[in-house]
Amino acid sequence: MKSENQKEVLDHGPFYHGTKADLKVGDLLTAGFPSNYKPEIIMNHIYFTALPNGAGLAAEIAPGEGDGRVYIVEPTGEFENDPNVTDKKFPGNPTRSYRSQHPLKIVGELTDWVRLAPEELQQWRDRIAKINADPNAEIIN
Repeated sequence: MKSENQKEVLDHGPFYHGTKADLKVGDLLTAGFPSNYKPEIIMNHIYFTALPNGAGLAAEIAPGEGDGRVYIVEPTGEFENDPNVTDKKFPGNPTRSYRSQHPLKIVGELTDWVRLAPEELQQWRDRIAKINADPNAEIIN
């Protein structure tokens, strides 16, 4: 599948999405919710990855109460390499991160992903707090 910027998407799945939401098979994940990093920004895309532990990281740092969950998802429409990481930080998309304006359908849940040690989780929370405190920090939407 080609992305909007005509770069070839490297993966065909399986794909994963990390969250604290308690969902079930058949539910749809959609754009239109606050960013995990800048809650005042409403996201135009839904993000996902082909790396289970990457989705696990997203699940653990997601705002809210409850345990992080990693869902196996299928895109329902076109998607592209995530420009937040692909073009800015990791050319070639080694993080295997993607985004779509179309919903993701939950087809299962993964329970054996690697969880962060408490000190690692705190380091990520500190990074997010720093981003939230910086009015010039850019979140691509």
